[in-house]
Amino acid sequence: MGLFTFEKFRYFNRTLFASVFVIAVSTFNYGFDNQAFATTQAMEHFTRQFGDYNETTGKYAFRSDWLSLFNSLNYIGFAAGKASYCLLIHEPEQIMAARILNYVYVGMELSVVPTFQSEIVPAPVRGLIVGTYQFSLTVGGLVINAICYGTSKIDDNRSWRIPLGLFYVVPSIIAAAIFFIPESPRWLLRKNRIDEAKEMLVRLRHGAFTDEEIEAEFTELRVTLEHEQESGNFMELFRGKNVIRTVIIVFVNFFQQATGQAFASQYGAVYVRSLGIFDPVLFGLMNSGINAVVITLVLFATDRFGRRTLLMASSIAIMGSLFSMGGLGVQEPVSVPRMKGIMALITIFVSSFSLGWAPLTYVVATEVSNLRLRDHSSRVGFTVNVIFNFLINFSIPYLVFPDRAGLGSKVGFIFGGIAFCSLIFVYFFVPECKGKTLEQVDYLFMTGVPLRKFGSTNASELMEAVHHQIQEKEHHDDPELGQAHHVENK
Repeated sequence: MGLFTFEKFRYFNRTLFASVFVIAVSTFNYGFDNQAFATTQAMEHFTRQFGDYNETTGKYAFRSDWLSLFNSLNYIGFAAGKASYCLLIHEPEQIMAARILNYVYVGMELSVVPTFQSEIVPAPVRGLIVGTYQFSLTVGGLVINAICYGTSKIDDNRSWRIPLGLFYVVPSIIAAAIFFIPESPRWLLRKNRIDEAKEMLVRLRHGAFTDEEIEAEFTELRVTLEHEQESGNFMELFRGKNVIRTVIIVFVNFFQQATGQAFASQYGAVYVRSLGIFDPVLFGLMNSGINAVVITLVLFATDRFGRRTLLMASSIAIMGSLFSMGGLGVQEPVSVPRMKGIMALITIFVSSFSLGWAPLTYVVATEVSNLRLRDHSSRVGFTVNVIFNFLINFSIPYLVFPDRAGLGSKVGFIFGGIAFCSLIFVYFFVPECKGKTLEQVDYLFMTGVPLRKFGSTNASELMEAVHHQIQEKEHHDDPELGQAHHVENK
């Protein structure tokens, strides 16, 4: 079948499609919020309202320390309402507080959504669906950037107040729809609510799978959970065979942020405004559009080409764009043609990030988690992601803008070096899990299969052989029980 056909949609019934759609609308809000602030801070009237007048240049601008706090302190809200406060603000301190409060919702969502997505969808489309977290975030950014481009022509504070006032919309939709989403069958099984788990799995698969396929998946779920030896304690993350899984989760979240995506996503428009050669709001809209196209293509490629291939390609492309961007800024003053080259490379950098690290971090982190420790693993990954999101966002203004270190595009050398490290890490430590159920991935880790052989190992056959061995032992120990299993399998 072709790469971009509708083949994958056969795995969805109406319940699963509706669940995935509601979750996608929810994550849409993250991109909506993120890009609304990233773009409005490059608007003239926003800068006049909250910035400082520079007598040397005769223009309003933000100090690096204020930009640093404005784009990083919001992650306090991640770890911990909202639109109404944004509409009433007049002072820099107020809008900073509003952004922190706004991210409480976003932080709760990020800590739950990728794990939940990975648990309710079939293995052949897990990469596609978990990757939609980044896709819907990107679409949210595209929509709000289009709105900001339109309102930027308004010659007063409505230019930025209107986009921020739209923060009401998505949470209201989710509040009404969330009660119709089924619970995760895996979560219900871990709570020993077996009948409910079976009912939820049937709701999510009926019509797209045969009764035999649904029963086989449910049996695999039960067998895996019943024979899982992990205690579920947090400290188990750092013991035995779970250590390598925790290392993978920590580092994929680290590299997603440490390769410098915030330079383009959070500060790209402000940086372009400082160059003074192009409309920064239009630049943000163009990047969002290109980003949405790349993410769409990658989602359909993930379950065909695999995670490792796309992540390594993403790292290589990020390295090339960042090192080139840094090179264009070495000779000072930077000429207009080289400024245009830097802008083009920022766009290439955004596309390179979307090629792998943007969507696949969540895919890999949810796949490699121990099934008994998924909640703990999710919190660890979330914490690492937020910490480095904060640190990178806090650091960039001090590194880039002229009132501090003034590196400008030369910051690409720093992030490009980190991208090289990400390439090495993926090659040696990230296993290929495409097409495998979460139970099969769990089994491969527990049996000590080398990470780079995950892709070529048929976990289903190995698990089936083990299941038969267990049944034979039960038959030997208790013939009546063994006969019951034989009849059940038939």
